[in-house]
Amino acid sequence: MSQLPQSSPSSLPIYRQLYERLRSGILTGQLAPGDRLPSTRVMAKVLGVSRNTATAAIELLQVEGLVRSEVGSGTRVSTLPGLEASRQAGRAPGTPKRIREGALSKEAQRILSTPFPETAYGKDALCENSPFLVGMPDTNEFPRELWARTIARLARRSFDSVAPYQAHQGVPELRLAIAVHIAVSRGVRCWPEQIIVTAGAQGALYLAARALIDPGEAASMEDPGYTGARLALIARGARVCAVPVDAHGITIPGGLADNPPGRMTIVTPSHQFPTSVTMPLARRRAVLDWAASSGGLIVEDDYDSEYRYSGAPVEALQAMDESERVIYVGTFSKTMYPSLRVGYLVLPPGLVDSFLATRITGDLHPPVLEQLALAEFMSAGHYARHLRRMRQHYLERRDVLVHALTETLGDLLEPSVPEVGMHLVAWLTTRGSAEPLAQRASLHGVHALPVSRFSARRLSRDGLVLGFSSARPEELRAGVRTLGIALRNPRGALGARSRP
Repeated sequence: MSQLPQSSPSSLPIYRQLYERLRSGILTGQLAPGDRLPSTRVMAKVLGVSRNTATAAIELLQVEGLVRSEVGSGTRVSTLPGLEASRQAGRAPGTPKRIREGALSKEAQRILSTPFPETAYGKDALCENSPFLVGMPDTNEFPRELWARTIARLARRSFDSVAPYQAHQGVPELRLAIAVHIAVSRGVRCWPEQIIVTAGAQGALYLAARALIDPGEAASMEDPGYTGARLALIARGARVCAVPVDAHGITIPGGLADNPPGRMTIVTPSHQFPTSVTMPLARRRAVLDWAASSGGLIVEDDYDSEYRYSGAPVEALQAMDESERVIYVGTFSKTMYPSLRVGYLVLPPGLVDSFLATRITGDLHPPVLEQLALAEFMSAGHYARHLRRMRQHYLERRDVLVHALTETLGDLLEPSVPEVGMHLVAWLTTRGSAEPLAQRASLHGVHALPVSRFSARRLSRDGLVLGFSSARPEELRAGVRTLGIALRNPRGALGARSRP
């Protein structure tokens, strides 16, 4: 609550102004039935009025029946049938009024008009029957007690030292732990001084766009590709060039080589999102050669490469870079838990100061306690053990999902078998859009997104993006059975192919 003016152009006395303010909040639904109001003592102190003034305002509301007071329960907003009906007839409580487009920047308007299918993940994560969420780790398997003890101990021991603003680059302990980990696991060559800790991979992508792109400049990304990367470029005002992806990842002839040379290209070479392909060595060399010859920088989003199940280990693109053209992006959202919101950038040395200067106008740094806890979690070996354990779980789940899809829906869907990551694509066996299938699955409570939703162009083949990391094997099998019922609905687009 903001303070009420003691001298106001209104002719109403102060108690009446407070009454009108509270009454308006109740009638518009901002204060909902059952909401508890502050005590008259607290209200008077916060608003800078006498307690008698606050009491007089509450008494007027009681006379109208808009609030009720009970001993031990305080003063609460009343539930009145007539009031509820009038609310439902008008604008829903809490629904913002439409803002004229002219009040928004052009970038904000472009963002609003850009479909973001990934927003469904957070909503569907709350549903019980969502076995195919993409990029969602199994938090039931996370060592939460160990993590909670680490956070609590650091809060008690280090609060005074971490409470002030910290270095924008991230705490040194975490940057050292990251440098050691990615050197061993991904072959990334860097010093801790080259690392900037960010608010997840999305924060890293947006910081890179702000530091490298001027509004109106061209920037490239994979198509289909991660919508968060597209939005990071749009938010910067870039002209986004959608580069086709084939069976080996982003293309050069017919792709990058045919687009306007830009300073920034975003790729996911280890596990292309969403198609799940891994970029082979020859294509990686071609991408690096193109970057060196064009003068562009490659932003490598290595979002879930910790989970590799077969084939020879594939180093990060950054590990092959001899010309300092690659910016490496990593995240702990896929390996720890999504709301941790800790990611990082590994920069060529010459870019660090510029990125830090750019960051000052943004988020400054992520929460420090979580950074320190993560550093301790990694240096003590807990992180590596957690990865090994989850890799085995996810491998089993990948195989269960592939087998179930092949056995139950083999005539309709052809599942890919990714070598790495937390999701796969079940490609349609016939030409056409996967959109009707996704909508039909949604009616049965099953979450599945078409590959085409992540593309700016028409695809020659569509499919369903299915995660396998957040559900147990029996839940995946049940989800495929439900998916089968949904897709074989004779009233749907594939009715001619359905069978009893």
